[in-house]
Amino acid sequence: MSNTLYSISVPPKSGRSPQGAVVLLHGWGSNCQDLVGLADYMDLSDYQLVFPEAPFPHPYNSTGKMWYAFPQDYSFWGKPDFGDRPDLSTSRQRLIEFLTHFTQTTNIPFSRIILGGFSQGGAMTLDVGVRLPFAGLMVLSGYLHAPLQPQQASLPPTLMIHGRQDQVVPLPAAQQARDSLEAIGITPNYQEYDMGHEIQPLALSQIQSFVKERLLINNEP
Repeated sequence: MSNTLYSISVPPKSGRSPQGAVVLLHGWGSNCQDLVGLADYMDLSDYQLVFPEAPFPHPYNSTGKMWYAFPQDYSFWGKPDFGDRPDLSTSRQRLIEFLTHFTQTTNIPFSRIILGGFSQGGAMTLDVGVRLPFAGLMVLSGYLHAPLQPQQASLPPTLMIHGRQDQVVPLPAAQQARDSLEAIGITPNYQEYDMGHEIQPLALSQIQSFVKERLLINNEP
């Protein structure tokens, strides 16, 4: 299996060199094309948008991918040993390698990159976010693989958005993730909206505001 993740990259609409990058991870059963449409709805013309694809085929969708398989009971959040799953470990390592290679080939440092993800991609965002020095993280309808430890308190500023009517990743999973961050001294920008397992225009507005704020603050060369 190749160590390179397939991805779609959208260059800055401004035509200028990118002032930073936003990397968005899709959810379980989707693929890298799922979130590309968001690029047309966000005013982020100075930034490169990157959409990596998970490495594993989805068991029920011939065009879908997954970062890892779920247990049969779908109890997929907050388990102390969940992060040790072999498929999750593989995806974690390959995503880190992909992101590191991206910084080397584009000369965009981690301090100019926002990592975000939807659903399972949001969980991967938190998982990798404690391991690399991003400008910020965005967790959209996501959850936490396992409770964070005090030594992992280097998480960058984090935006968490979740729907109160989410029937795929229940609201308590998001609240548990928020509480785990706060327990080690990290206070995320946590927002709940009247929506389901989706990204509505109000959430898109929050996303682009967060990106601009974080990348303007982290304006290192």
